Amino acid sequence: MNFQHFIYVVAFVFLLNMQNVLASFIDHPVESGQWTDKYDRHFKKYSKRYFGPLFNWHWFKAQAIAESALNKDAKSHVGARGLMQIMPGTFKDINKANPHFSKLETPKWNIAAGIYYNRSIYRKIKNSPAQDKLYLTFASYNAGYGRILNASKRTGKKEKNWNEIRKYLPKETRGYVRRIRKLMGDS
Repeated sequence: MNFQHFIYVVAFVFLLNMQNVLASFIDHPVESGQWTDKYDRHFKKYSKRYFGPLFNWHWFKAQAIAESALNKDAKSHVGARGLMQIMPGTFKDINKANPHFSKLETPKWNIAAGIYYNRSIYRKIKNSPAQDKLYLTFASYNAGYGRILNASKRTGKKEKNWNEIRKYLPKETRGYVRRIRKLMGDS
């Protein structure tokens, strides 16, 4: 075995172990105390503003954990940024309706924009029970609303049911919603 091959093997084993560490870390429920409460006031405030006082704000914290593991400096390979992993173009559109959302990189505004965007998706989804509507909102946030509409059409049913639609969604999107549900103890 040459040195370069050895380095590749070591790097592979390291990445595999890091994946296992990350997987075990992300399995902690959102309310377990394992996650920082640093941003909770923003999740509470904007959940209440955009979804009402009875909505459980932990859903959006779970979403941020699934998106960025609550890393305010997270950047995806496609350019999504922040806790809620919002694309700059999406933030620009959101900012037109909310000019006070000053910077995508600021945790408060990233969270506000993410929850606002969730609400705009949530309102588009018709003929769906509330819990299914929430799962479909998260799926849309991840894969795009158009993809959810196409999957819904493929079911041939008027009611938009998560269990029916998810069969027609990408594996990544199904895993994303599953991760959020697991973080909420709803898997």
